Amino acid sequence: MEFFIDSADTKAIRELCSYLPIDGVTTNPSIITKSGKEPAQVFDELCELLSEDQKIFAQVIAGDYEGILSEAEQIARIRAGKNVIVKIPVTHEGLRAIPAVKEKGIAVLATGIYSPDQAFWAAKAGADYLAPYVNRMCSYGDGVAQVVELVQTLAQYGLEAKICAASFKNVDQVHRLLAAGVPAITAPPEVIRGMVDHPGTAFAVDEFTNNWRTAYGRDVL
Repeated sequence: MEFFIDSADTKAIRELCSYLPIDGVTTNPSIITKSGKEPAQVFDELCELLSEDQKIFAQVIAGDYEGILSEAEQIARIRAGKNVIVKIPVTHEGLRAIPAVKEKGIAVLATGIYSPDQAFWAAKAGADYLAPYVNRMCSYGDGVAQVVELVQTLAQYGLEAKICAASFKNVDQVHRLLAAGVPAITAPPEVIRGMVDHPGTAFAVDEFTNNWRTAYGRDVL
């Protein structure tokens, strides 16, 4: 199972990577622009921050077939193609481009997925990852249930694409998909922190420390 940080906030990424086994970072055009930095600077910082085993996802901007192919090659050069995955939206031109990008030996994540049917066609086209927008899908129905259904559909037809569920607004959405066996998830820092931090844990630790201090007059073993 892979878990990614959906962010270009290097401070937050560094903090989370310091205590969690994070598998990499996903970005998109909105995330990059929100950083207030030039794209090249963002990717330079991510390459410096992440190990070569951690993946970096970057999205094409071009909407036409030739432009997608050109930008896919440009993205793949971020760190000589090692663990760099190109994100391509599931538009007509994007679906057309996915097999061609794969032929160049470049890994692809199909993004902007709002339905299991879109994901099915992206998987058939050869995408390595599929990114259904869970929370946004909830505006059109039960996004979580649709992604669970997609897991079953891919298995039924032997399609090798890996679901990388995205667009989360709360911990419960992540929890339900983890329980369903979704193979990859990308979530923003605040949602990931919410999975780890619990007031009960802080209360228990304080209780242990206070009892120890009362009994032995110290805060160490």
